[in-house]
Formats: sequence, structure tokens, C-alpha cells
Amino acid sequence: MTGSKTRLKTKEERRRRVPRIVYPPALPIMAMRDEIVAAIRRHPVVIITGYTGSGKTTQIPKMCLEAGRGLNGLIGCTQPRRIAATTVARRIAEELGEELGRSVGYKIRFDDKTPRDAFFKIMTDGILLMEAQRDPALRCYDTIIVDEAHERSLNIDFMLGILKTILPRRPDLRVVITSATIDTQKFAQAFGGAPIIEVSGRLYPVEIRYRPLDSDFEEKGEITPVEAAVRTIDELLAAREPGDVLVFMPTERDIRETCELLAGRAFEGVEILPLFSRLTTGQQQRVFLATGQRKIVVATNVAETSITIPGIRFVIDTGLARISQYNPRSRTTGLPVRGISRSSAEQRKGRCGRVQNGICIRLYSEEDYLGRPLYTPPEILRSNLAGVILRMLALGLGNIETFPFIDRPAAKSIRDGLEILQQLDAIEPEPKDQERLIHPWRLTERGHFMARLPLDPRISRMIIEARKEGCLPEIAIIAAALSIQDPRERPAEKGAQADQAHALFKDPASDFSALLALWQRCHGRGTSLKTLSQLKRFCRDHFLSFRRMREWRDIRDQILTILAEKKLLPAGQGPPGQRATDLYAALHRSILSGTSIVSPHSWAANISSFAPTAMIVSPRIASAPSRIMVSLSFKVTIVPPETSISAVINWKPPWCDVVQAIA
Repeated sequence: MTGSKTRLKTKEERRRRVPRIVYPPALPIMAMRDEIVAAIRRHPVVIITGYTGSGKTTQIPKMCLEAGRGLNGLIGCTQPRRIAATTVARRIAEELGEELGRSVGYKIRFDDKTPRDAFFKIMTDGILLMEAQRDPALRCYDTIIVDEAHERSLNIDFMLGILKTILPRRPDLRVVITSATIDTQKFAQAFGGAPIIEVSGRLYPVEIRYRPLDSDFEEKGEITPVEAAVRTIDELLAAREPGDVLVFMPTERDIRETCELLAGRAFEGVEILPLFSRLTTGQQQRVFLATGQRKIVVATNVAETSITIPGIRFVIDTGLARISQYNPRSRTTGLPVRGISRSSAEQRKGRCGRVQNGICIRLYSEEDYLGRPLYTPPEILRSNLAGVILRMLALGLGNIETFPFIDRPAAKSIRDGLEILQQLDAIEPEPKDQERLIHPWRLTERGHFMARLPLDPRISRMIIEARKEGCLPEIAIIAAALSIQDPRERPAEKGAQADQAHALFKDPASDFSALLALWQRCHGRGTSLKTLSQLKRFCRDHFLSFRRMREWRDIRDQILTILAEKKLLPAGQGPPGQRATDLYAALHRSILSGTSIVSPHSWAANISSFAPTAMIVSPRIASAPSRIMVSLSFKVTIVPPETSISAVINWKPPWCDVVQAIA
């Protein structure tokens, strides 16, 4: 009874402190306010969809409070990115007429501004996922809002699965799933026929203009999305059309190049601001400040959802983003630049038309837009399941085969993922006598380390070995190369010229060394190509794809950034002479640690057998020819197209003997 009385007293105290709820009357969502409040009171799960700019993100938390939620626990609201979490929290507090940190708090990585007596807690989905590991029933919340659910990241799908398992044990819990572009029927079915509420209307209309790039010129590097966006901004400013501009670019490097080109124009009364996830919170918040100057914000897709940048009238959309993609042929995951879905394009369009009539300029054709998929495939369906399983084990989420995903992975993909992790010695069987077996596998010490790195498990395994071998910078280059198509081109009508140009990078000892030589020629000390025009000229002269060379550079930078954040980069290198002598062996030992070996005589034969702790090379290979094939494949443009080739390395027993003990 004492506990019940204490809870009742706490509830009554919270009821007395409920802030006065104020709604902006002009928002389209207000037409559905009564229906939304009633649904939250009546149903454990409610799904709400509607146009961007209709007010869902900021008003639904307050409607939950009006429905009587927030008295037995916090109203938690997840956002996919920290900039969205912080700006949404500030906006809700502002609309309640309070300072942030009173009724409304937020929590992002390394920054918790949630007061003890808060009613609202806005956080990234990763934060709620981590809290679920400490509090499996999420008892400190009586309501959870999953915003921007259309993104279908692994974090969001993990969180939705956890909520599905919690709801039967928590009849008092309410879950609201919301997004502007969501497959409502699929979500409703996943949650037992949950009601769907659709919010129509937006504040201001948006005009769409299509300005496609010439695909032939783009492939040759004669025009890039960066240059096309800058040219479009030139035209807007020349026409003296008022309003701030938001430009969507796929990578941080593209953002920097765009900002540099714009800064070189020396526009008067214009402030150029980058926006991407790795900027500090203070740097990100600059885009929201009124400075009296016209703003040009150049952003990745962090600006695609949940945030409203004041004054944006124009959106310039390249139609591109970095999208994680698993390549089943090479069995590795990369982050290539790809075209976005129609739903993502609509999200970007919705960033204007918030405070005045907007104009969205798409740097692709209407035909291209209509030919794109409606939704971005869920990350679970375009991921290497080895990485997913590794992460689930690290988070303690149980068996992937029984976890209630919205989209369940294929059984064969799960088996392949487990096989890869066994080969890499990342997992081992749980002891048979362990009670309450949640998962038949557990992480090894190596697996725990690999789970720290948001990289493909094979790449993580190479990095572990490269740290020991002292060749981490070189492995980052090779790993990035294995994530893209071969950048070398060989046009049929200029085959001899291409062969001659590529001969500069050839290394008879190893195709991997040849890739390294190509990189050093392009980006090594003393030869690094500083400008886009220099890189274009180099690619043209050496029969290289400009687009793929840029992608290679971007992915390598991304790998190094991840390693730097995890404090894994070496402080220095060994003596140059010693490194030159040892590099070949160290490099290939590291590469082989994340690969398997196949026969030079028969591509179908697997001459290696794997156990969880050792790779045993068949004795037959000892007398085989002095060259072997390594089964790290990548696509090339050599005729026939889309052929998969494998790198060739020299078989050198002095260092290959060591390889047998690596995996």
C-alpha cells in the first residue's frame, strides 16, 4: 500500500505542475487535434501520418499531455539525429512559454538536459535503445513517440521490435508512431491493427522546378552536382529572388567544396553555412540564428527531417545521399552515394514552404523522380546481416531469428551472416548448460572490439589486424577501394591507351599493392590533387572514373574519421626503410584476415575450411603455383560489364605461414 500511495501522491503532484498547453492555431494538424487526443487515450498504439510542415513533430507531444499522459512517467520522443532532438526540444519549450530544462528536456550523446521533474524528454533513437538495455520495460516512460519512423534505420527497427515485446507487459504504455512518408498499412498490421490518422494540408505551397544534369557530362566529370548547385545559386542571386537557400549534398566533402566555391564568389550580404552531423552542436545551431544576412545552408540529409530552418524559401536538391548498401557478391557493406527515394525527395521539398511560398529545384529530371522507389528500403534489408547480428549481440537484443522486426530478414541471409562471423572469429557458441539461453551465440573478445566499429565486419577484422601490423592508413585505403566499383576504365576504342596509362600503377606482386600505388599517385604526399579541376584532369589523362575516384576518397576519409573518433589511429609510423620492407607482408596479412582463399584452378572450390578459432589452409596449396587468388571481389568496367574479378597476390610462405593463425 505504501508504494501505491507514493505513486498516487507523485501522480497528483505532477498533475498540479502540468504546464499550460498552447497550440499554434494555424497549423494543419490542429484540425485533427480532438481525434488524435481521443485515439491516444483509447489505443495502446496510434500511427499518425501527414505532410511535412503540418506540425506533427512539435504538437503531438503536447497532445499526449492533453490526453492525460506524462503523469505516470515521461513522454519520450525519439528523433533520428541529435540536431533534430535539440531543436525540437527548444521549440516545444518555447511554445509552452518556458525555458528549456523545466518541463521539456533533451538527451543526446554526451549531453543530458533532462530535469528530474520534466514531462517531455526528446532524444535520439540511439539513446532510447541504450536505455532499454538498462531498463528493459522502459518504466520511466508512460508514452513513447517514435518520430520520423519512415527512415527505418536499424536503431528505429530495433526500437520498434523492443516496443512490440514490451506492450503486452505494459498495458499502461502508449506508443505513437509518426512520419510524413510512411507505409501506414505495414505499420498498422505490425502492431495488431493500430488506428491510422492522416493529417492533410500544409502552410504554404511549394513550386517544383526540374533542372537535370547531363548524365554523360556527369559521368566524365565535366559537370558535378556541386558545380550544378553553385550555378543554380548564381542564377537565383542574379535574379534577385529573396529568401534563404538550403542545398542538399550527399557528403561532407561535397559540402566543403560547395562552400569554398560559394565563398569564392564573394557575394555581398550572404552568409554560407555548412550543416552535417559531425559538426559541434554550437556550429549546427548557427543555421537557426538570425543575422540580418541572407543564408545559404549546405547540408547532408541531417536537414531532411524534423528541423525547420527559419527563412528557407529555396531548396536545391541534388537527389543524392550516402546510403548503406550490402554487396552480396563481395559480401561487404559500403556507403555509396545513391539516388534518394521519392519519399526522401518529398521530405527535402518540405523544408521550404514553412514560413512562405517555397521553390524546390531538383537537379534531376521528373522522369528520374517518378522512376525512383517510393520508400527507401529498410536498413535491415540492405545490410550485411553479419553486422546486424554483431550489433544485436552487443546490445543484448536476443536471437535475430525470433526478434519481431517489421520486415523479417530471409533465413538464408541470417545463416550467411552467422557463417561470416564464425569465419572472422567474432562469435562462438554459448555453453550448452547455460540457463535461459537467449541466443545460441555470444561475442568473442575480438567480436566485442569489432562491434565498436560501425563498419562492415570484414573491414573491422582487417583493421584489427592492421593495428597489430602497423599498416592502418594503408588498409583504410584498400578497404575503401573494396567498397566501390573499380575506378579504372578501359574504353573498347582506346584499350591500348588505357592499358598504357594503367601500367603506371601496376605492381606484379599484388593487385592490392597496385591499388595503393594508384592512390599514392593521386593523393600521396607531394602529389595530392587539391582541386576538382586537378582531379578531373588526372582522371581523364589516366582513364579513371572521376566519380568513383571521388567516392573512393570520401569512403577512405569516412573510415579514418570513425577510427579517429574511436581513438584507434596510430600516433606515428615506424622508420621509412623498415616500413618499406615490411609493408607488403603486413598489408596482405591484414587483408587475408578478413577474407577466405579460393583455388587458382577452380573458382567453385573452397580450399579453406573454417573453424571458430583457426583458418586451416589445405596442404594441397603448398605445392600449387606461386600465385593464389583472394576472394575479395569488386565490380569493374572491363568488358563484359559487371564482371567480378579477384585480386592476385604472390604466395610467400614466410608471411603466409603466419596467415594460417590469423583467422
